[in-house]
Amino acid sequence: MADGPLYGWQQPPIQTAPPSVSSAGQEAIDLAAKAGLELDPWQQHVLRVGMAEKADGTWASFEVAVCVPRQNGKGAIIEARELWGLFIGGEELILHSAHEFKTAKNAFRRIERLIRGCPDLHKRVKRYWQTTGEESIELHSGQMLRFIARSKGSGRGFSGHANMMDEDMILGDNEMDALLPTMAAIDDPQIWYLGSAGVGAPSVQLGRLRRRALAAIEVGVPDPSLAYMEWSADLHVKECPKDCDKHDDRAADETVRKANPALGYRLTLAKVANERATLSADGYARERLGVGEYPSDEADAWQVIGKDVWEALADDESQPSDPVSFAIDVTPERSHASICVAGHFGDGVHVEVVDNRPGTGWVPDRIRDLVKKWGPRCVVIDPGSPAGSLITDVTDALKVDPDEEVQEDEEPELLAPLVQMKTRDVVQSVGQFFDAVASGRISHLDNAPLATALAGARKRELGEAWAWARKGVGVDITPLVGVTQARWGLFVEIEEPEEEVEPWAEFG
Repeated sequence: MADGPLYGWQQPPIQTAPPSVSSAGQEAIDLAAKAGLELDPWQQHVLRVGMAEKADGTWASFEVAVCVPRQNGKGAIIEARELWGLFIGGEELILHSAHEFKTAKNAFRRIERLIRGCPDLHKRVKRYWQTTGEESIELHSGQMLRFIARSKGSGRGFSGHANMMDEDMILGDNEMDALLPTMAAIDDPQIWYLGSAGVGAPSVQLGRLRRRALAAIEVGVPDPSLAYMEWSADLHVKECPKDCDKHDDRAADETVRKANPALGYRLTLAKVANERATLSADGYARERLGVGEYPSDEADAWQVIGKDVWEALADDESQPSDPVSFAIDVTPERSHASICVAGHFGDGVHVEVVDNRPGTGWVPDRIRDLVKKWGPRCVVIDPGSPAGSLITDVTDALKVDPDEEVQEDEEPELLAPLVQMKTRDVVQSVGQFFDAVASGRISHLDNAPLATALAGARKRELGEAWAWARKGVGVDITPLVGVTQARWGLFVEIEEPEEEVEPWAEFG
């Protein structure tokens, strides 16, 4: 490789856009340069794609979404698009909104400096409105750019030709219901969404846009009104083989390049290495590698197991018979944990969520109480999952009571075997659970946490097999993972500990 800076990918790994015949993007690029804003190649690419035009001169994309990790320079894209709308496009009203007021105000100050620094643009400004909450720029010809913080009511009554939605990873239905209808009576409007990776439940609109884009890419047919561009990594999962070449290594330079187009311009590998050493694994993946979490939509629910299929298996009389098995699972962010049980019922297996609570500190004592009451054949934990960190505490909790007689040199026995799953066991347990549901050999009490988990469940492809996806589902799936693994625990072969044989010398 040649000496010099290492640059990020200038075109996104995920992109879809409707067909076009021309673009106003170059006009925006040239105007930005006149104002002293020199754009990176990737920023220019976004403008050319997002501002593409049909043969009749209207926008090819009504909606344009750009998802890129922080500190890459998405703000410059917004500024270039807004300058064009004010000074070339003749858009009567441009609404710039952000989740927080301070973000919108900072954006106003940046573009104000650009305009004031360019005499040809500054002389066309009638007034810079700097009243708190009403920051705006008004031209002598009547065009106006307004900056607002999003809320349920903000934007109502404004008929924006262009809506620039900054911080789109925090954008829900209330805000969209307030802002989008303002464009209904506008001829050839456009809305831009710009932000970083999804953060779960608040990323309702971003998740919706992303699903549309991925669906278009999967079928090879562009969405007719959406241009979507995302810089992100597709990281290895624990089930990947050692020689996997389909996923990205979180520590590799190429992964940083793929997710950060500003690498070599305003980001360096040294700065990224510091982030990797300081941030949590999930935080680094989200903030620097663009690996987000996106909530499911109601229309997008029950994708793996149908709602009708699951509800048909509900039985008010269903209950587990001895011997039962328990399983423990924890969310990646450790916000919730679940303890689930499985036991034989009729010709099938009863599954149930015993506990689903916030945090994890309650788990060891609770599992000990359950084991003492039920005497299960085993307790199951996947050591490669977030629940793996509880193995030591759970093991200690399952040891026999200290007042029972135990020889000084003996290891205390456990109240029940603690079975630690291997990767192949995790995959097999999911397949077995799915097959049991399909054949009607599962019964349940219609627990709400379990139904919610199933409604939001997604598959994570693993070669020719699959497992339950933890990332990007937007719901707590620990109840589903728990019952899946508890059912597996009913049938797993449990290895008996080998008896220690005293050496012959002892009998000499």
